[in-house]
Amino acid sequence: MKKYLITVNQTQYEVEVVELRGGAANNAKPVNNVQKAAAPVSAPARKEAPVSLNGKKVTAPMPGNVIKLFVSPGDKVTAGQKLLVFEAMKMENDLNAPADGVVSEVKVSEGSVIAVDELLVVIE
Repeated sequence: MKKYLITVNQTQYEVEVVELRGGAANNAKPVNNVQKAAAPVSAPARKEAPVSLNGKKVTAPMPGNVIKLFVSPGDKVTAGQKLLVFEAMKMENDLNAPADGVVSEVKVSEGSVIAVDELLVVIE
């Protein structure tokens, strides 16, 4: 028996699967002792960019490649403004400013490979 975590309609469930071998699937019979589905497993909370004395730190939510930068140090930004676009799993993703402020640091450049939780931009 193997356990898996599956997501259905944005709700996660833990399921157990029994593997049938040796042609058992051809001779399978209905199972009458089916148990109720497991209670949904709460999804991990999304991390907010940490706040420090040095400003709001914008980190990578997933690994990928930086395609385009829209800001540089000294630029004023508003909450929701596009900071950069990165490619992950063959999809382009926008990374937006979490707050108003001035960009104090840009830690990546176009073409950079980024890792999960890597510091990308600091906004003061």
